[in-house]
Amino acid sequence: MALGYLFAVLATLASGSGSILESIGVRRAGAYGGRSHDLIALRRQWLYFLGLGVNFLGFICASAALHRLPLFLVQSMLAFSVGVTALISALLGAHLRAQVWVALLVGATGLVLLGVSAEPGPAHSLPPQWRWLLVATAVPVAAIAFYARRHNHVWATVALAFGSGVSYSVVGISARTLDLPDAAWRLVLEPAAWSIVLNGCVAAALFAMALQKGGPTGVTAVMFTTNTALSSFVGLVYLDDRVRDGFVTAAGIGFGLAIAGAVAVAHYSADSRQKKPAPAAADEERVDHRVPEEHEAVKK
Repeated sequence: MALGYLFAVLATLASGSGSILESIGVRRAGAYGGRSHDLIALRRQWLYFLGLGVNFLGFICASAALHRLPLFLVQSMLAFSVGVTALISALLGAHLRAQVWVALLVGATGLVLLGVSAEPGPAHSLPPQWRWLLVATAVPVAAIAFYARRHNHVWATVALAFGSGVSYSVVGISARTLDLPDAAWRLVLEPAAWSIVLNGCVAAALFAMALQKGGPTGVTAVMFTTNTALSSFVGLVYLDDRVRDGFVTAAGIGFGLAIAGAVAVAHYSADSRQKKPAPAAADEERVDHRVPEEHEAVKK
């Protein structure tokens, strides 16, 4: 099952770097802080589509990992991609605070505990009606976008990030339970395949709108925390995901540390930005074209 762990690591790296590229595209398009129809300008931002492509490769790797490893492990690793975002910020010149490094260490420790606690194996199959229910989940989640279009307060951003997390969790559950047919064309008959496509599109749209209204680190933290908690619960309760005998405590501690580490990275990054004085207009222009605001968020 070493291949499953490799795919999970690659998915984590792709998710963190893809979020950075998407955020740069949103800001360069002038859509950050604007209205939802301003996102049309993204069609000219190749970096945004590069970020989508990187995230898509991450999804392929995550799907391959989910066929071998339980949801609570893979989704926790994906949640910690916010740490990858912070590390990329450091490579681009940002100075990470000591608290961020501690949070990264805490999260990494949690992932190690989860890695040794998880029992590899396939998931329990879902009945067809439950698979169609996963497809239908895209409808109420998409309704969040209509709510957020008319509101610019912080809860609209949280709602978008939360909805994106719900949709991504459904994508993960669908990928975990997808039965690959012998003939590729028969995938069009699989409800889980439709669920992956529809919920993936909804998740990407809500995530883009959330990035437009809020900082990517905080948005990513809300999205991945929702995604991890919901999908892990479903996996353990309904999909027969298992923990190795004698490792239940280690798995619980690891799960808590992994999520706490990801949220702490976002918290201290956001706290840095709030304490930082507003730059001059010329400095803001340099930030937009050189280092995006999410990198500024992790500076002292």
